[in-house]
Amino acid sequence: MSDTLPILYEDNHLLGVFKRAGLLTQGDRTGDTTALELAKQYLRDAHHKPGRVFLGLVHRIDRPVSGVLVFARTSKAASRLARSFHDRKVEKTYLAVVVGGFDDEVGDLEGFVERTHMRSRLAPAASPKAKPAVLSYRVLAARGEFSLLEVTPRTGRHHQIRLQLSAAGHPIVGDMKYRAPRALADQSIALHAARLSFPHPVREELITLTAPPPEGEPWSHFADAIAHYFE
Repeated sequence: MSDTLPILYEDNHLLGVFKRAGLLTQGDRTGDTTALELAKQYLRDAHHKPGRVFLGLVHRIDRPVSGVLVFARTSKAASRLARSFHDRKVEKTYLAVVVGGFDDEVGDLEGFVERTHMRSRLAPAASPKAKPAVLSYRVLAARGEFSLLEVTPRTGRHHQIRLQLSAAGHPIVGDMKYRAPRALADQSIALHAARLSFPHPVREELITLTAPPPEGEPWSHFADAIAHYFE
C-alpha cells in the first residue's frame, strides 16, 4: 500500500485529504502509519518546517473506510471545528455498496446504538448507554445483487451506518464485522466518505470537500453512476 496522502484542500487554517481504505486516521496499538502522521510530514516537506508540526484531529474515518478527512492547522481552527461537529453543523455524505435491492428509492433508518468497550451494537430502546441513531439513504443504482447508496447520517454514533444498514438486511460489501457474506481482497469495506460540508472556522464561508471512491471492486460495478454523481 502506498503512503501517499492526496491533498484535497489547504489554507492557513485547514488541511483536507483523501484517506485510503486501510490507513488509520490516528495511532493505535498496531503502531501502523496513520493519516495524521502523513499529513504532518506533508506540511513539513511542503512548507520546510523542521521539528514538530501542529495538526488538530477533529473527526475520524474507520480504518477500512476511504474518503474525505479534514485536519485543523491551528488551535483556534481545531476548537471551532470541533464545536461545529459537536453542534451538528457539519454534513457528512457517504457512498456505500450494499447487499440486496430496495423497494423504496429513498428512506430513513432509525434505532438506538449502544457502545461497549469492544464494539457497538443496536439496542431495542433508549437507555443511559444507548443513543438514538438516524440516517437517510437514497438508492443511486442497482446492479445484480448489489445497490449503490448515498447515505447521510443525521446523528454521529460509532459504526452507525455499518450497524443500521446491516440490521436492515443490507450489509455493506466486505463488512464481515456486520454480517457481510465475504471479505474484499484488500480488507476494505465498500463505504466511502464522499462529501464533507462545514463552516470555515475563521471565515464566513461554507467549505465543501468531495472525493470519488477508489477504483476496483465493488465500486467499478457502478462506475457510470458514480461518474454522474460527481458531475
